[in-house]
Amino acid sequence: MNKVNIRLILSLLMLSIGMLTDRVFAQSYDFGGGLGVATYTGDLVRRFDQGNVGLQGTLFGRRNFDNVWSLRAGLSFGRLAAADSVSRIDLPSINRDAYFKGNVYELTAVMEYHFIDFLHPQSMYRFSPYGFFGLGYSYFSGTGRSYFADQEAGDYSVSTPVIPFGIGIKYKLNDKWMLGAELGFRATFTDLLDKVDGKLPVNPIMVPDANGVNQPSRISRGNYSDNDWYYFFGLTISYSFNNIKCYIYN
Repeated sequence: MNKVNIRLILSLLMLSIGMLTDRVFAQSYDFGGGLGVATYTGDLVRRFDQGNVGLQGTLFGRRNFDNVWSLRAGLSFGRLAAADSVSRIDLPSINRDAYFKGNVYELTAVMEYHFIDFLHPQSMYRFSPYGFFGLGYSYFSGTGRSYFADQEAGDYSVSTPVIPFGIGIKYKLNDKWMLGAELGFRATFTDLLDKVDGKLPVNPIMVPDANGVNQPSRISRGNYSDNDWYYFFGLTISYSFNNIKCYIYN
């Protein structure tokens, strides 16, 4: 192999290393937190109810791989509660008189995709909408009852995998600070977040029928075919510890 070929190979190798180094240093890390509200839908609340919200908070770390893709890991907390006496969906639910309240804690990892390249210093935009999708695990601890004569009413806990996804928007204040607003959905794999499922009571209360004979009462225990969901909406602020000026810009 002659000197020309060796020099050419070395030049290409150095160029490749340089490009790789640029991409490595282009990666930035953000850390931040946020506050907002949390709500849920399930057997006690079947659609969004603005009167049925609790406090929500989050801490997160994020790695920006390029101008559009980011990986975010977060630890979140939310206060969830609902009661048949408040939502009053229908007559069976009113007669059921179930309730629950408690705190949900979750650990998630999601990929974010930004629809506008707003991170590069030469970009004409300071904001971008984004979507996210990932995996997580949540733990709920609270108190409640599944119907008015529930003999197992009281404290309980539920843990479940979750699928977090949603949308948001970010606004770049400067090279270091960023504001955001996000709506996140959490699909769970349990129907017991609210302590109500489709199963009948183990020891149903006995009530007299028209003939004076005690019969098990007909109590609506919920829809066994649908799992519970919860939702987070909040504002976030984050700080970047690395400069992103060396992002490749096309």
